[in-house]
Amino acid sequence: MSQAQGQLAHDQALLDDAKLNLKRYQVLFDQDSIPKQQLDTQNALVHQYDGTVRVDGAQVENAKLQLVYAHVTAPISGQIGLRLEDAGNMITPSDTTGLAVITKLQPITVIFSIPEDNLPQVLGKYQAGQKLIAEAYNREETKRIATGYLLAVDSQIDQTTGTVKLKAVFDNNDYALFPNQFVNIHLLVDAQKGAVIIPVAAIQQGPQGSFVFVVQSDQTVAVREVTTGATQEDNIAIEEGLAAGEVVVVEGADKLKEGSKVTLASSYKHKSSSSGAAPGGDNP
Repeated sequence: MSQAQGQLAHDQALLDDAKLNLKRYQVLFDQDSIPKQQLDTQNALVHQYDGTVRVDGAQVENAKLQLVYAHVTAPISGQIGLRLEDAGNMITPSDTTGLAVITKLQPITVIFSIPEDNLPQVLGKYQAGQKLIAEAYNREETKRIATGYLLAVDSQIDQTTGTVKLKAVFDNNDYALFPNQFVNIHLLVDAQKGAVIIPVAAIQQGPQGSFVFVVQSDQTVAVREVTTGATQEDNIAIEEGLAAGEVVVVEGADKLKEGSKVTLASSYKHKSSSSGAAPGGDNP
């Protein structure tokens, strides 16, 4: 770069001197003191130096361009990983590893899957323009990490798993989410008020469909067919067949039949020769 600029300055000085001499020769020629050939020679010299200066200018611009190529500017902002090349390594355009990996953190997206049976309910709200809230929980589902919303739905169902991929986006202002981090996503599609909820463990399956064992006042159980609704974590909503406050069996149901005698376990914990039971409650 400095060499090209120095050559340009040198040739520019020669051009300036040649132009001054051309003006002097023009005055002398007008006074008929020098021949026309000498004036023409000086004029040609000016044009020669002018061309040289133009070439030098192009060399300076090329040197500047090479300096631009020597600096790598990231196209996005985000978290940069450990360098993949060390100082002194030869880098060529055919290298596929790159120098480092930059991952965008704000906002950040999470890809998750849902069963295809749940897709119509989600699509109905999504295509209607409703903003579906998505919550990210830790691996144990004991702590909510971030709150965002559903961004996109995949265009096809994975036939091997019977699921469809969805993408949720989170602002991630506190950097709680990190690239490739495992999270559990809760997608709020609908809210039911006053719904009866019971533990999922209480649901049994039979030839007629879903049923539960309801503990009656005489400590015997009765088989009650139920219509189930939405599931959240370990709880499931009962749309029909059960009233709030009724007690259902959650442990030892495989040993029961219509009219079996049971004993309520303390704090609804299973005890020997007894069946654990829990009351149905209202969803807050």
